[in-house]
Parts: sequence; C-alpha cells; structure tokens
Amino acid sequence: MSVEQPLWQALTAYRVLTLLYALGLCVYSFDDYDHPVGAVVYMAVLTLWTALTFRMVSSAERCTRRFLVGDLGIAVTGILLTPLVDNHDRIAEGTPTLPSIWTMGAVLGFAIKGGWRWGASASTVVCAANVIERGEFAQDTIHMLSLVWVASVGIGYVVEVARASERTLARALRIEAATRERERLARDIHDSVLQVLAMVQRRGAAIGGEAAELGRMAGEQEIALRTLVSTGLVTPSRGADGVDTASDPDGLPDAVGPSAEPSVPGPERSDGGPCDLRALLAPHAGSRVTFSEPGAPVVLPAGVAGELAAAVGAALDNVRVHAGQDAHAWILLEDEPDAVMVTVRDDGPGIPEGRLADAEAEGRLGVALSIRGRLRDLGGTAAWISAPGQGTEVELTVPKASARKAKTKGEAAR
Repeated sequence: MSVEQPLWQALTAYRVLTLLYALGLCVYSFDDYDHPVGAVVYMAVLTLWTALTFRMVSSAERCTRRFLVGDLGIAVTGILLTPLVDNHDRIAEGTPTLPSIWTMGAVLGFAIKGGWRWGASASTVVCAANVIERGEFAQDTIHMLSLVWVASVGIGYVVEVARASERTLARALRIEAATRERERLARDIHDSVLQVLAMVQRRGAAIGGEAAELGRMAGEQEIALRTLVSTGLVTPSRGADGVDTASDPDGLPDAVGPSAEPSVPGPERSDGGPCDLRALLAPHAGSRVTFSEPGAPVVLPAGVAGELAAAVGAALDNVRVHAGQDAHAWILLEDEPDAVMVTVRDDGPGIPEGRLADAEAEGRLGVALSIRGRLRDLGGTAAWISAPGQGTEVELTVPKASARKAKTKGEAAR
C-alpha cells in the first residue's frame, strides 16, 4: 500500500463528515436565510455531488485533475452564492458560507494529488472567493484563510516527502535484491568455475609446454571473472610467468582463495522438505577430516541444510589450499535447542591478522560470499578464530527460527 493511501482514506471520511456539518448549519440557519430555497437547492447539489464522487477520492488513480477542478468549482460556487442567499448582516458577523468547512476537502484533494504547489494554488482560489463573498478583508476572514493556506501547503509538502521516501525505499529494495542475487551467483561461480580455472592454471604451469600457455590463459580468465563478480576489487599482481601471485602457495595464506581441487559437490539447493544435515556433512569425512556428529538427526529445511553444507565445503577447501595437503581438519556438528552450529577447525599455520579483509578487497570471494554470504542469507553468522601457528577455527551458526522462516519463504515462493 502506498504511503499516501491513508491520506486518501482520511479525505474520504472528511468529505462525508463536513457535508453532514454543512447540512446541519443549513437546517439551523434555515429561518435566517433571505432565500432559504436557494440554500436548500445548493445543499442538495452538494450532497448529490459528494455521493456520486465518493470513490473519486479513495485513491490517487481515481482522483483526476478534471474531478479536482470540478470539486473546487462546486466549493467556490457555494461561497459566491452565499451573499445571494444569506443577508448582509449575518455575513458581516462572520457567518459560515454555504459549503462551510467542506471547502477544505477540495483544497486538500489538490494538495494530496499534486503536492504543496497544487495545494497553494487551490487555497489561493478559495481565499479570493471568500474575500469576494465577505466584501472586505476582515480579521476573522484573514485568520481563517491563513489557516487554510498553511494547512494545504503543509500537507502537500508532507505528501511530496512521503513520495520521495517511498521511491527511495523501493530503489533500495531493488538494489538489495539485485545485490543478493549477484552474490548468490558469485558463490556458485566461486565454488565451480573459479576453482576449475585456478586448478588449470596451476596444473598447466607445473606441466609446462603448451599446457603452460593454457594455464596462463586460464589465470587471466580467472582474474577477469573475479572482477566481474566482485566490487571494490584491487586487481592482483601477476608475475612474469603469468601466474597469479596472490594465489601462489608460497605466498601468504589466502583464506579465501580457490581450492586446489574442486570442492565436494553438495546437494542441489531446494526449498523442499526436512533434511538431515548429518547426511550432507558425512561425505567430507576422510583420512584427514574427522567428522563428529550427534546421535540424533539434525533436521533442517533442505535449502538451508544445502547452503550450510556448501559453506562447510568452502571452509574445507580453504584448509586444503592454505593449511596444506598434510593438514588435519575436524568438523563438529552441534544441535542446540535454538540453533544449529557447525565448527570447522584445522591444525594449519593460521591466518595473519587483517588477511581476510585484504583478501576480500582483492576480489577473493571464499570467505566473503561462499561462507559469510551464505550464512547471512540464512539469518546466521560465521566467525573466525585464528592465530599464526595455532590453526584456524570457523564457527557457523544458523538459528532454527531463521531456518523456519527460510522454509516458509520457500513454500510461499512455490
């Protein structure tokens, strides 16, 4: 619903209430009019107009310019007819005009529809009609007209600010949605294409000959692809042999670099029924990976479990690349009352302070997207505990409440 829709609803009610007020004044002053029949005829027209145009002020789409001009014309006509119906003494005493405060509804329609400029224009017309009706610039008339002008301009300005805020919010939501989708695609690319290109680059350099040239081309495409899927990228420097020095195993550990081998493929993402997370993490166990699990199933929605398992796979990829092939890793799965926690720990050299931020700035997306981005989308968190020479521990936590929301969202999307 538009932020200005409540204003249209309020205007609809205002027109009805002020019509009843004007009718009450007409009945109360019936015997005081010089020409009461004329007052009755105008009030009948005003009542019929309000009834026939009731839905015209229910939304901005129905409230057209032609209607607004006609509405203002009805109000101004009633103001100018007042001297012909009422006597001069009553008018001099400040007796309300025939439409009375119903006139303000016509002015507010302009303000809500077109902003403060439209409101100021309509209120100026009403002010001029009231001065003509009164025949002079009386103090009470000036006071009343000033209130009409200020109210219409103020409401029109509020409407313009509300519309600008609504457009800004809509644009921000579109940008957020586009960013989320770009990050999801970037995670998939990092988990597949970038890792394969990095593997081809290293294998080609190791084999030599024509394979070295193929490896060099793969390395160039890896850099180009990283530039495409990342923002705030600092292009990694390259050595004379075409090898990406940021991915060089002899350099600093890059906790977000590509794996030497493609990661263990996880299940296809789905928002289907429940899934036992233990079954998705068990394939990672091996001679150098120890998996510890609870005795009971750890049930999560399939889409959530698949993303969490993919994040664990990305963490193990980093262990293989940066802790070395001889490093040992441990996976601990814990099923807490309100959250599911997976801890990945290794006995490698650890991560130097500030290395994760530097790697993300260089466009290396392992931590930024494959791990942290996945957990953020699940409503969870990813934390790193590391010190040089003491290994690295990655703690992935997904609240069960967030998992249930993700399942509900997936079912609604279907």
